[in-house]
Amino acid sequence: MRAYCFRLYPSKAQEKELAHHLWLEKNLWNSLLEKTKNKYDEEGKFYSKTELQLMVKDSGLYSQSAQAIAHRLHRAIQAKIRAKRKGQKWGFPRFRSFERMRSILYPQSGFSLGEKLKVSPFGEIAIVRHRIIKGKIKMLCLKRESSGKWHAIFTVENELQTPKTNNGPAVGLDLGLNRLATLSDGKIIQNPHHFRKLEEKLAAAQRNLSKKRKGSHNRCKARRKAALVHEKIANARKDHLHKSANRLLSIYSKIVMEDLRIREMAQEGHGKGIYDASWGMFTHLLCYKAENAGSEIVFVNPKDTTKECSRCHSIVSKSLRERVHQCSSCGLTLDRDVNAAINILTRATAGMAESNACGDGKIIPSLKQEAAPFRVR
Repeated sequence: MRAYCFRLYPSKAQEKELAHHLWLEKNLWNSLLEKTKNKYDEEGKFYSKTELQLMVKDSGLYSQSAQAIAHRLHRAIQAKIRAKRKGQKWGFPRFRSFERMRSILYPQSGFSLGEKLKVSPFGEIAIVRHRIIKGKIKMLCLKRESSGKWHAIFTVENELQTPKTNNGPAVGLDLGLNRLATLSDGKIIQNPHHFRKLEEKLAAAQRNLSKKRKGSHNRCKARRKAALVHEKIANARKDHLHKSANRLLSIYSKIVMEDLRIREMAQEGHGKGIYDASWGMFTHLLCYKAENAGSEIVFVNPKDTTKECSRCHSIVSKSLRERVHQCSSCGLTLDRDVNAAINILTRATAGMAESNACGDGKIIPSLKQEAAPFRVR
């Protein structure tokens, strides 16, 4: 399954109609949620999926879009029940405002794609098809961004293809904040610090937003300006991460990384820098792109990868400010990130402690994709 996202340019009348359908979805969600809560208070049980489906008739929405709201609520309730049985903290579905309804779903039908996107009941909407869709379209999602832009997201089913081969070398990859990643062969992927570049502009937009009266038109305008700055940061970050991932997978057949607990690390400190670097997104991109790249992604235990000497394997303690690894035992002097990347690669080598051959690492097999040209700096 693959997802293709294209920009939509609805007319003013179509945009008004799309917003009206989001309003209907909001009302339908809140109505179903209220009835579900009342039923549980009275009878101690929830509605089934079939019962919720029957309750969405005559909602003013396209039939399958209305059913998708019922299915979404049912899945949310079932997820809450499963989490409660496991003793996990899990929030119950909440009532939504208009701003929290962002998408209109067409699970099977109600749309066709030609030069324009024809969607029931909005008619033909202008669409920019910047790439060719390969496979059979199974589902359509019309999504409104916080900035007011609309996108069409197609879920496509592709036939399983024969895996390609990648004869490139293996490499260890150490994630960081000053540099996004350092490779065991000495190459570096720089961290552009996208959030830092637009931080002052974003702060000004948010200060302006906080001064506006709630519910006013000026507040809507100010919220859109702040959302555009957020969107610019996110788009620049995604572009850099996609290009970096493509370049890595076009060169290396095996990429070894640390199995980091990113959320816990962000909560302990440097969360702003970690989320700006977006380690989680970068790891996710490498994993799913590797499926088409003839490569594999391997995760190893991150304990003491920075402290351990890559030559004699003795432990050398160092603070975050120390950027050079100096081993008193063997005399090795090396950049600390390169030293860590070498240790990460070593741990994925058969016969070494904590290697995948011993069953300690996580291996994600893959298949190869042609990478867009990009220079790893």
